[in-house]
Amino acid sequence: MKFAPEYVRLVLNENFEDAKSQFLSPLMAIHRAHLVMLAEQGIVSPGEARAIRDALNGIDPAQVRCVQYDGTYEDLFFYVERLIAAGCGEDTAGRLHTARSRNDIDMTMYRMQQRRMILALVDGTTRLRRVLLDLAAQHREDVFPAHTHTQPAQPSTIAHYLMAVVEELERHAVRLQAAYASTNRNPLGACAITGTGFPIDRARTTALLGFDAPTGNTYGSIATVDYLLESVSAATGMLTGLGRVVQDLLLWCTSEFGYLRLADGFVQCSSIMPQKRNPVALEHARAIASRAVGQASAIVLTVHNTPFGDIVDTEDDLQPLVCAMFRDAARAVRLVSAALEGAEFNTARMAERAAQGWITVTELADTLVRDYGVPFKAGHAIASQLVAGSRQDTAGSLSEALTAASERVLGRAVTIDEVTLARILSPRYFVEVRTTPGGPAPSETARAIEESEKRLTCDYAWVSETTGRLDSAEESLDAALTAL
Repeated sequence: MKFAPEYVRLVLNENFEDAKSQFLSPLMAIHRAHLVMLAEQGIVSPGEARAIRDALNGIDPAQVRCVQYDGTYEDLFFYVERLIAAGCGEDTAGRLHTARSRNDIDMTMYRMQQRRMILALVDGTTRLRRVLLDLAAQHREDVFPAHTHTQPAQPSTIAHYLMAVVEELERHAVRLQAAYASTNRNPLGACAITGTGFPIDRARTTALLGFDAPTGNTYGSIATVDYLLESVSAATGMLTGLGRVVQDLLLWCTSEFGYLRLADGFVQCSSIMPQKRNPVALEHARAIASRAVGQASAIVLTVHNTPFGDIVDTEDDLQPLVCAMFRDAARAVRLVSAALEGAEFNTARMAERAAQGWITVTELADTLVRDYGVPFKAGHAIASQLVAGSRQDTAGSLSEALTAASERVLGRAVTIDEVTLARILSPRYFVEVRTTPGGPAPSETARAIEESEKRLTCDYAWVSETTGRLDSAEESLDAALTAL
């Protein structure tokens, strides 16, 4: 079949370039695994199996990736098929396509590629968590003003903030691992959409290709993309959270805040302003993450409102976008990790800001409740009046102002001496008494770090073991192919 030049230029050439760079390796593995299964099931003869094997082994992936598309063949599958035929003859090569279709080949190929990308993203989140946990351990006692509604709210610690990020990343890792489990199912054997009458062994190709199990319904094996949407959703959630954190970090890098200083290798100078230290690494991370979120939205919209079956909307035109999204997601995560690894917090500046703006006064209201039997609403009102009065009379006695405020609110005097008041209003005291599980007290943060270290160890193990299973499957496939 001769294709129209415009169709070749606008569609087939683009798809061929994407396929040879992204899907050649899984395609070749599928050919090999299917051949082993056909031979073991007696569907092809031993001689035919060896001839096809030798033809497959004779294909140089590096040369295939250098091929320029000329429109002779529809896509990468047919191009490789011609290479196999050139190596073992047309009739023998034709045996390889017994009991399969491009439909189940494509779906298998996409899942194989996607699982590697999910694995890389989980690995990236573990690396970021490692950096954040190290920073949190260094800054358990370093206070800074936490903000609500973009305004200084209460003192917290750098570690408390970072552990909030760590715990969110932990949840995203769980979601990504669940997405991996949904993705790592083998559609091979579903053929066009109804399976086959040949006595194939789907469990065998499942093992040889490193899948956890075969997919179920053969129609759904070809038609469904929920595994893809689950993965994209998990990645989008992670990227959205990451983007919010990067926004904070960039704000902290401003001279107005001055909380964070990136290492020289992650900033750039202006072409005209010699004094500039632009935190461009974080800006790039934000932009890359945003682009990945945009790609994720495009993936969902591409799939939305399409027929439930085999259709190119979920194949050649979609899968490169999936690859780009996961690649950018991993880039963003790794860039933030690298930028933070050598970054420094200006702890003195942060502590200074934590002592300003009366952001510790909640503790005064709490103390009035705990130690003086004052109802919280009344304690809140007393503290509020104290703040309002002190802003008008900065030189006055806080102890006297508190006594006056309590008389107005309660009709009786509550007296606290200046030294005790200073301690109550200290940012460090504020943090130290907040031993609520999950709170900023250094002792509680230490416990949280210890628990997160355990979860990180488990996730490191998951990445290592999952990678090992895939590598082991490749070795088993090589051995089975050699044994034909």
